Amino acid sequence: MSGVAVLSPVEAVLAGAAAENRTQLLEPEALVLAAELGLAVPAHRVVEGPDEVTDDALHALGTRRVVVKVVSETIAHKSDVGGVSIVPNDRFAVKAAMAAMRARLEARRFLLEAEVPHDRALGGELLLGLRFTDDFGPVVSVGPGGVHAEFLAAALREERAIAILAPGLTPAGRIGSVLDRCVAVPPLVSGLRGDAPRLAREALEMLVARALAFAARWIGRGLLELEFNPVVPGPGGLTALDALARLGSVPAVERPARPSERLERMVRPRSIAIVGVSERENPGRIILRNVLRQGFARERIRIVKPGVAAIDGCAAVPSLQALDPVDLLVLSVDAGQIPGALEKVLARDLAGGVIVIPGGLGERPGTERLEEALRARLDDARRAGRPAPVLNGANCLGIRSVPGGYDTTFIPERKLPQPAGPQVPLAVISQSGAYAVSRASKLAPLAARYVVSVGNQLDLTVADWLEHLSGDPAVEVFALYVEGLRPGDGARVLRSARQIVASGRTVLLYRAGRTAEGARATGSHTATVAGPYTVARALAEEAGIVVADRLADFEDLVRVFCRLRGRRAMGTRLGAVSNAGFECVAIADALSGFTLAQLGSGTRTAIATLLRDARLEGVVAPGNPLDTTPLLGDAAFAEAARRVLDDPGVDLGLIGCVPLTPALATLPEDLDRPDSIVQALAALWQASLKPWVAVVDAGPLYDPFASALEAGGVPTFRTADRALALLSVWARQRITPSSAS
Repeated sequence: MSGVAVLSPVEAVLAGAAAENRTQLLEPEALVLAAELGLAVPAHRVVEGPDEVTDDALHALGTRRVVVKVVSETIAHKSDVGGVSIVPNDRFAVKAAMAAMRARLEARRFLLEAEVPHDRALGGELLLGLRFTDDFGPVVSVGPGGVHAEFLAAALREERAIAILAPGLTPAGRIGSVLDRCVAVPPLVSGLRGDAPRLAREALEMLVARALAFAARWIGRGLLELEFNPVVPGPGGLTALDALARLGSVPAVERPARPSERLERMVRPRSIAIVGVSERENPGRIILRNVLRQGFARERIRIVKPGVAAIDGCAAVPSLQALDPVDLLVLSVDAGQIPGALEKVLARDLAGGVIVIPGGLGERPGTERLEEALRARLDDARRAGRPAPVLNGANCLGIRSVPGGYDTTFIPERKLPQPAGPQVPLAVISQSGAYAVSRASKLAPLAARYVVSVGNQLDLTVADWLEHLSGDPAVEVFALYVEGLRPGDGARVLRSARQIVASGRTVLLYRAGRTAEGARATGSHTATVAGPYTVARALAEEAGIVVADRLADFEDLVRVFCRLRGRRAMGTRLGAVSNAGFECVAIADALSGFTLAQLGSGTRTAIATLLRDARLEGVVAPGNPLDTTPLLGDAAFAEAARRVLDDPGVDLGLIGCVPLTPALATLPEDLDRPDSIVQALAALWQASLKPWVAVVDAGPLYDPFASALEAGGVPTFRTADRALALLSVWARQRITPSSAS
């Protein structure tokens, strides 16, 4: 009949399930979707009861044995509850299996499948999963399959357990390299120990490309999750032996873009107003003093407070109604006053940007509706073309912007002194204000260009800040502390990160909140082995982001990437010097992907001369790592380090200085001596353009020594293995294959 729309197989399956108000597909329906992906499916038949089991029906399956499965939308892992049985292709055996399942599971419908013999060794069974994630939208997972999928994923290193890809985020040309990281793929497409490949590489890549296209079309738009486990190779390609699907759609969240021009006014304001300043010390007063301390001109600051003419030399106005428009407005008041203040800002376009300090807007149970109302108010104004500020917070600790000349954090100077060192090209974007200032305290020698406490992301999000600050060419390192992203923002972060990395800069990420990893798992293998953190880490690393597993690693990586900026390593050949034999052994044991450089004859001759002059030629010989023994003094030790670093065969270095030896001036009272090892190594840092790190392996007495090296610009660690592990992260990011060849 003309004019009647013809449904595609996928649409027909989804429509049938929707008509029955089901939340999951039955396995026979999910097998229809497998065929749409290009997967083969076993010959099969659905039966309601024993009367439908005929010899002709069983003969049509064409195999000696039959897989009998219960058909149920409520049982995800049928084999775990006795819902799967493999029996001879015999009418009586099949009926007996059905009767046992019916008694045990109250089953009413059964799937009879032809058995597909296959190799259950690694690479013989795959897991193919497609599902929706809040952060990144649809993703595709490929990993070891079968009933042991979760066990294998837990036993393997995370980066080898499963490959994660996403439509629009994984370039087509990168599919193969992403798949190769999964431990199950090489034995599948290449074979092991002379075995023939089970499947052509092109066939697997083509399947994944189809899965990505399918995910882009259907995941989140009728399907929330689709899993095939196992998928097995055979003469005809890949066959899906089991399938499950969870139904549902995700409403599109389309927020108007936050105006970049207004965000720029927040970053570099010409005028600032602060609400909530007391004549005694309170958060608002601390913010005012920190803004002034940063150098912002008093005449361009207004205090909103009735009954006073000025505070700290800054003029006051009695109310927001009396305030002239400013670029940046800071609200340091009770959360209950924020809605009214925002209405006044919107009514008169009082500010380009607003920083909302207080908590109690979204993060506390029962306040989510208020947060949504404020967000909707801003979005409605933007959709209508009316002026609306960008809003940072709520529940944030403020912003420090060196280009803007202000600091709105409410930590007093006595608790968080002004960074003493020169400005470094670092932007810290943190959802936790406490974490941001804690890092600012621990990284005090690194005066970041920007420190942004994002808070609840009521309006501006981590993705907004990364997109905007990436446009500042003076920022070379972006450090992101993320607890949760707004829906879809993960994809935005990855797109910005790719552009940043392509420009030769660095993005570092610590993703917190991992304990909820399995909270929303639905019984599928995919949701269990590819939880939110696993997905975020895999996609971030593929985008070129450096992901830190621990907070301590994140902090140290910030230091390494900031300290080593501008330095180049042409390869991974390491030159190492230490004055302790145990440390030389530790270096050799913990190379972390480096190789020990072969020192040239000129270097060895120069070092031999140093050792001879120190009367150590009979104690130690030139080598790499170079063991100078504890007897070598400051000048000779520094010269030995210089000779190793200058060797043409050395790409990067490690200088270990165990400070307890009397031969080196390492005590607190020695550090300012012009002939001390601190001054010598600081001079070497300035003279050598090669990347290198220092190690001070000793107790608290020598903390000032390590701090002095850091103050001199040298990335300094307290153990050799940690130094090498973090230096190797830098090297993997900064050394290209062409430069290492």
